[in-house]
Amino acid sequence: MIEIGRLGRPHGLKGEQALVPCALTALELHAVRTFTWQGPDGATRPLTLATARPANDRMLVRFADVRDREGASALTNGRVMVEPERLPDPGPGLAYTFRLIGLEVVTEEGRAVGTVAEIWPTPANAVLVVRGEGGEVLVPSVPEFVKAIDLGARRITVRLLPGMEETGQGP
Repeated sequence: MIEIGRLGRPHGLKGEQALVPCALTALELHAVRTFTWQGPDGATRPLTLATARPANDRMLVRFADVRDREGASALTNGRVMVEPERLPDPGPGLAYTFRLIGLEVVTEEGRAVGTVAEIWPTPANAVLVVRGEGGEVLVPSVPEFVKAIDLGARRITVRLLPGMEETGQGP
């Protein structure tokens, strides 16, 4: 199971609440429709999506059996989970970030850099945090630096500028 997002505090009186961060659109959430909620104590329960809508920097959701603020409060701080195979196809040339964690990173010349340990979202673009024997390298996830992603081979090919590895910083 992978985490789609965490449920925030209730929004309004009719059971809506924020789902953050949420990489899926409202239409994609509706396509998945059923989720597993996992509470901070590890308890789980099934959830069926009733509504989802974007609201500024977050997604507001309401589940079928949640009709008021109190019902939404009971879900606050819980994780919304789904089986990876139930996610919609992200499209050609795209991949969900959770699929990139752990992939080997090599340069265009074939030299190993490390593995993707984290992905930092930034306003401009995501940044791959690559950790290896040489330390940590930050690689902007843009075509200039990420040259190929092969999920089957579990490998990402990158182009690094001189100095990126020595300083542990991106450009």
